[in-house]
Amino acid sequence: MRVKSIIWLVVAISILLTTSIALAQSWKGWRGSGGWGMGTKYQKMYNPATVETISGTVESIDKVTPMKGMHYGIHLILKTDKETIPVHLGPGWYIERLDTKIEKGDKIEVKGSRVTFQGKPAIIASEVKKGDNILKLRDDNGIPAWSGWRR
Repeated sequence: MRVKSIIWLVVAISILLTTSIALAQSWKGWRGSGGWGMGTKYQKMYNPATVETISGTVESIDKVTPMKGMHYGIHLILKTDKETIPVHLGPGWYIERLDTKIEKGDKIEVKGSRVTFQGKPAIIASEVKKGDNILKLRDDNGIPAWSGWRR
């Protein structure tokens, strides 16, 4: 009877260890915000002093990796009356889970910081308005909604 108990104990521990290893593998390579968090070079580009609001039509939506070492993000090309400009929304893992979807052809209003990115003008969005829906991506200081904390 004692041998049976030891065998069952060994089997139970083996199952527990196998499950733990399998769960740990799904997080392999995950490093927090994927380069989209506070204090990163990319995050520091957002400047509350250069915030403006523009309106236009979405020409395209793409997945891009803004800087080396970052996970991909979602950006769109917005055609306004004055220009065609890239608009950086945020990390794919955050934007793709939002209820309001932005699609090609949508008429939207974007509030964000005008920056120079890779030598060209771009907007890092803090808010996107589509119809009656407003996607709040950053607060007035540029702190991302996905950061999970405030100062």
